[in-house]
Amino acid sequence: MHYQAKILVVDDNKVNVELIRAQLKAFPYEVIPAYDGEDALKKVETHNPDLVLLDLMMPKVSGYEVCKAIKQNIKTQFIPVIVITALHELDDKLKAIELGADDFLVKPFNKLELTTRIKSLLHVKTLHDDLDHTESILFSLANALEAKDVYTHGHSGRVAKYAVCLAKALTLSPREIEHIRRGALLHDIGKIGVKEDVLLKPGKLTPEEMEHIKSHAIRGYDICVPLKSLHDVLPCIRCHHERYDGSGYPDALIGDNIPLKGQITAIADAFDAMTSDRPYRKGFTQDIAAKILEDEISSGQWNPAIVRVFLDLIKRNFNI
Repeated sequence: MHYQAKILVVDDNKVNVELIRAQLKAFPYEVIPAYDGEDALKKVETHNPDLVLLDLMMPKVSGYEVCKAIKQNIKTQFIPVIVITALHELDDKLKAIELGADDFLVKPFNKLELTTRIKSLLHVKTLHDDLDHTESILFSLANALEAKDVYTHGHSGRVAKYAVCLAKALTLSPREIEHIRRGALLHDIGKIGVKEDVLLKPGKLTPEEMEHIKSHAIRGYDICVPLKSLHDVLPCIRCHHERYDGSGYPDALIGDNIPLKGQITAIADAFDAMTSDRPYRKGFTQDIAAKILEDEISSGQWNPAIVRVFLDLIKRNFNI
């Protein structure tokens, strides 16, 4: 049985909704009607449509607002939106496009034009869904990797939490914050390529074993770099062991040559490493870890401005 793509049709005129339903009857689509903007937003949440056909002029919540809400929500931003309206003014079209509309049809439209555009955008949506599936596999692998070791279980999630708090405190944009969250969750993915007996060794590592462990930053980068959707998270993966004074790895970057996303992830990673139990020591308290970070400012390991913001977050127990 073939999958039926779900098409949300939003129009306050029920006749228009039924007309579109009739035009799509011969295709493997499930038509979901919504008769105002409020109803549309609820059904986007509950039905997870594959595409939205959206009238602009509606009571309560306008089509413009519906389009904006869909495109600004990380969970729904890749749902294609075709705006259908009787408006002919260029300004109205531009406003819809600026809000993220993927296509535009002016009433009256013919059936062939409607179905062709739907097919095209559903194909794009399928590509995005396949990409999401690939990313999900990587995140699952990262979780499976941590689950092997009781001492690192939950580490990436905590690093993501601290990194997001720091990014918000530094007033980064929502998009950048999301990049940092995803990058922090994947920052140790390269450990998949590290020998298990070295990764889980309870005692002190030899110099050769230490170099092997250090390779995880580049291994993780190499795993993720083929995925264009992960381009903006790569600094978190490659640079989370760089240090402000150039003593880090893998590239020995100095100062602000280290991407900001990498600096943020590095601080969050170091803090969680200090406050977590390890086979060779108990985790430090947050106060002791904060003191260590503060001392390391003077030694040049961290960007002083960023660490001071992080130290303030520790005092507030990451309440922002």
